[in-house]
Amino acid sequence: MEEPKYRIRALHTPDTVTVYQAYAPALGLPAARDGRFPDAWKRDRMTWIKPSFLWMMYRSGWGTKEGQETVLAVEITREGFDWALRHAQLSHYVRGLHADRTTWQRELRRAPARVQWDPERDPHLRPLPYRSLQLGLTGEASRRYADEWTVSVTDVTGLAHEVHARVRAGDVEAARRLMPREEPYPVPDGLLDHLVH
Repeated sequence: MEEPKYRIRALHTPDTVTVYQAYAPALGLPAARDGRFPDAWKRDRMTWIKPSFLWMMYRSGWGTKEGQETVLAVEITREGFDWALRHAQLSHYVRGLHADRTTWQRELRRAPARVQWDPERDPHLRPLPYRSLQLGLTGEASRRYADEWTVSVTDVTGLAHEVHARVRAGDVEAARRLMPREEPYPVPDGLLDHLVH
């Protein structure tokens, strides 16, 4: 079956969804150790979460880019994730989806979350023809993410390096077997209507 252009794929349970972020060890290691974001984590800044493991690998260079050496799997409540989607705006203007550019800009400034859809990646980090969700959280959404929605924080840097080693060795099937099992996320009816075009 052909993958639709816009669909959220994620590791999820009936109550949670796993998203990925990468940080410098000074932030990432305490977060993983304590299972929550430390006070040094700036709750007033925009933070981007990604349900796609491979998109996070692309973004962080398999956890090797400066300031992204610690890759975290953050399990959050589905209730919180859905709240963020419900209150999000697309990060770019789309004629026909938005009333006009001025209205979209005003709504984007007010929104506690924003969505962009970037090409999903294969194990070689090449772009695929369908999109992967990136969800930016700011203000209320960022605070709720850090202090209410987070269920667990796990350091998956070792996994990132192991998967990368298998890909480099040419054993993509072994790499796939190690990766998180991301399946279509059951989005409540109408939840993405304002976020896809």
